[in-house]
Amino acid sequence: MVEKIIRSLSRDFTLSHNPNYKKGGLIGLAAAAVALGKDSGSYATDFIRPVMTCMKDSDSRVRYYACESLYNIAKVTRTGILPFFNEMFDLLANLCTDTDQNVRIGVELLDRLIKDVATETPSFSTAAFVTHLRDKIFTKAPLGRQFAVSWVTFLHAVPTIDLTPYLPELVDGLFLILSDPNSEIRKLAEVALGELLEDIHKSHANVNFELMVNEVLVHTNSYDELTQYTALNWLKDFVLLSQETMIPFTSKILESIFRCLAYSDDARKGSKEIARQINGAMMKLVSEYAKTWKIKAEEAAQLQETVPLLLQTESIIRVLQTFVDHESLSTRLSVLRWMYHLFIEISDEMFRFIEELFSCLLKRLCDSSDEIVLLVLEILSEISSNPAGNRTSKEPKDEAPTNAVASEPLPPLMNPYFKQFMMSLSSTFSSDRQLLDERGSMIIRQLCLLLHPNAIYQTFGQLLLEETDLEFAAKMVQYLNTILMTSSELFDLRNQLKDLKTEESCALFCCLYKTWCHQPVAAVSLCLLSQNYEHTSAILQEMIDIEVTVNFLIEVDKLVQLIESPIFTYLRLQLLQNDNEYLLKSLYGLLMLLPQSEAFDKLKHRLECVPTYMNQMGSRMKKQVETGDLREKIDFNLLLEHFRNLQATHRIYKKKQRLTETTVSWK
Repeated sequence: MVEKIIRSLSRDFTLSHNPNYKKGGLIGLAAAAVALGKDSGSYATDFIRPVMTCMKDSDSRVRYYACESLYNIAKVTRTGILPFFNEMFDLLANLCTDTDQNVRIGVELLDRLIKDVATETPSFSTAAFVTHLRDKIFTKAPLGRQFAVSWVTFLHAVPTIDLTPYLPELVDGLFLILSDPNSEIRKLAEVALGELLEDIHKSHANVNFELMVNEVLVHTNSYDELTQYTALNWLKDFVLLSQETMIPFTSKILESIFRCLAYSDDARKGSKEIARQINGAMMKLVSEYAKTWKIKAEEAAQLQETVPLLLQTESIIRVLQTFVDHESLSTRLSVLRWMYHLFIEISDEMFRFIEELFSCLLKRLCDSSDEIVLLVLEILSEISSNPAGNRTSKEPKDEAPTNAVASEPLPPLMNPYFKQFMMSLSSTFSSDRQLLDERGSMIIRQLCLLLHPNAIYQTFGQLLLEETDLEFAAKMVQYLNTILMTSSELFDLRNQLKDLKTEESCALFCCLYKTWCHQPVAAVSLCLLSQNYEHTSAILQEMIDIEVTVNFLIEVDKLVQLIESPIFTYLRLQLLQNDNEYLLKSLYGLLMLLPQSEAFDKLKHRLECVPTYMNQMGSRMKKQVETGDLREKIDFNLLLEHFRNLQATHRIYKKKQRLTETTVSWK
């Protein structure tokens, strides 16, 4: 009898085309369910199906009565609604945006009831339900978003439900809702995301970070400030909590970080600060991972096995190359620090891409920021001296080198990329004279701090000896000589050249001398520094054939100032020795080159201070060369001939230049 009544109400009334019949049928079904009480659960399907059909009706009053009817039925049947739970949720998700306010109120009441039912039912399937919730969370309707977030908050509040395994289904939609124009909805999403992040902290071992990180990374580039800030907070905690899990995503994380570091406005100040924190955490994480990987790789190598590197080096390199030219100084600095960091931690991997990195690093030497230039030099120095460069060098071994510098043995502690760097640097200076004038001195001095000064000067000497642009060669020698004579970074090198006590120092002197001959005054200063006064005197005699220009006189003037500096204290004291004939002759030679000027007066006054008896004694004595002095092995006649030949080449070069300039001016 009960079944007949329920069937009649469903078939004859709720399925009728007449709205009033429908409403009457809905009231009747609700009344029957209430009358049956606990026994209504046996007829749950017969009660609920027709009511859910009416919830889709085109008449708003029918929809409202359907919500009211289902509320009364659910209140009585309780767990009997579980087989229809997901369908009911879908209907409520649609009706919560209904145009009729009464319907929305009915939905709200029904929503509260089924939440209570879900809470008290152990058999409630969270996994099946979250799939439906995920589909609804991507709605763009404000009320639909509010409804979806309320369910996330509700599930989180249930003590028996752990949402962390289902976070990959929900996170993306919640971040989209976080950028909603409605401030109330944004606040709901912000609170929900904050609560979920707390859950991650409490039970991160159960969290699948790999499935979420890409979605979070997308939102770190959001135009909405709150969304980006929140996503960066999530990313920071992912890095700190998941550790090695984030290693394969390094390139994507860096891409996001570099963009955020470029912000300069106050509105994004918070995002920029979190990006800095993520950057530091990632550097630490990569260091720890690299150490562990190296140990495992060594152990595996003994068993003739390999251990894959989770760091996607190639994709990381692409990101670094993309952002190394970024307009933001903070971003460029961060990119370069990462390059240096990776060359330290995974040098063998980085050297696989050395050719691509070399070119972009050399371009950065022209950067407007000195901080960038110094960092680039630090990276290039690491590349030049890292032992991994010996293992990965692609330099041909069987072919004859095309450049004489390449055939020279490598300086100690340097790899083949050192020469490549020095040749590229010399070429850069040659093509960009402004860089040489503005930053040449700083670059060379910094390199002498980072690498062995002997190697720097010897290689420059070899390169400039082959330089065809003689004007550039002379200018480079002028810079190198000034740095050599005045820089505190080259104190040890000056001492080596001053004493010439080892074969290596003598070889270096000969190498530099041949190059310093491009600049006569520089050659004189080198000979004075190395105490080869007899040869200094001989060079000065050759000045007869050199064109005395304003620049030449300025260089002589600078040399006189240098002689009066603390660096040449030993030279001035040697004026009191008995064997100072060639030193006096050299200084008088410089005096004769100078016109009447302040420098002339200084040097003249200095020579007048030498006791007369010293001059007389020195003129009657020959310098005694100590037995075993390595200077005896230096062929100064050959060096003097080299000086003459190179200066003759310079004279021819200048004539050709003048002829070219004259021809151009006539045209």
